[in-house]
Amino acid sequence: MRTILFLASDLLLIGSALIAGKLFFEHFPSALNWALASLALWLAITGANMWIAVSKVGYSVAEELPILVLLFAVPAAAAVLVRWRFF
Repeated sequence: MRTILFLASDLLLIGSALIAGKLFFEHFPSALNWALASLALWLAITGANMWIAVSKVGYSVAEELPILVLLFAVPAAAAVLVRWRFF
């Protein structure tokens, strides 16, 4: 359940960043690139999630690494696809 919540929250974060980038694109042409920079923020959040799961909860890195890849790769691919296709 937690993984689904993380995925949903990131899709909302990336979606709102892309919408804000689109709104400001007319006056600031690099706004859409800054919207994709929110992926770096999301990588830090998923890294912190993995660190907490390994250090506090007791999972191994091998158990948490596929979760990290899933939580970062799916929204990143969606953001790049939306950026490439619609903007």
